[in-house]
Amino acid sequence: MVGVATLDLDFALLSLATEERAVETALAGEAAWARAAARGDKQAFARLVDLHKRAVFGLCLRLLREHEDSRDAAQEAFARAYAALATYDPIQPFAPWVLRIARNHCLDVLRRRLPDAQKVELDADPEEGAPRDLADPAAVRGDDTIERRETATALARAVGELPPNYREVIQLFHVEHLSYKEIAATMDVPIGTVMTWLHRARAKLKASLSGAAEALP
Repeated sequence: MVGVATLDLDFALLSLATEERAVETALAGEAAWARAAARGDKQAFARLVDLHKRAVFGLCLRLLREHEDSRDAAQEAFARAYAALATYDPIQPFAPWVLRIARNHCLDVLRRRLPDAQKVELDADPEEGAPRDLADPAAVRGDDTIERRETATALARAVGELPPNYREVIQLFHVEHLSYKEIAATMDVPIGTVMTWLHRARAKLKASLSGAAEALP
């Protein structure tokens, strides 16, 4: 039995080491592409765009809530990233860097949408006076006759009702699978803040979905 446990541990350690090497290789590839792109290699930058376009568009859509605006914002984010490649530190992962650019642009877009009287800090802690979420006239509605779609719709609506920064951490952690450290770099906040926001976002989603279930006939 001890021998089996030892083999399992050895296999787990080997798998972890293999995964770490794969991550290091991927990051090295990104860094090489970014350095080449900074020297004017458009093909290298195109590879970075292909690798991260889904994540960038997903974050833009989570913030802006409109497909066309999100597509334009994603394109603008990559244009800004290309222009700012000289400031990118190749030692750091590329994803948080480009996602931070996309996020800042989306927040600017959101601020321009609001009347002057409502222009408050969009990414402040909701418990400390941040705005409630913008209205979502295009909220997803599911087919009431299909339970799976009802559940998906309820979840999408519950996420849509979260404050902007809670929506972001849900998107970055559960959809893009970024680490706490990468999310902190993307949102420019401490890791502890990311963990707090994620905990509160999950609690709000749980309460929302529980309330929706209780309201069913």
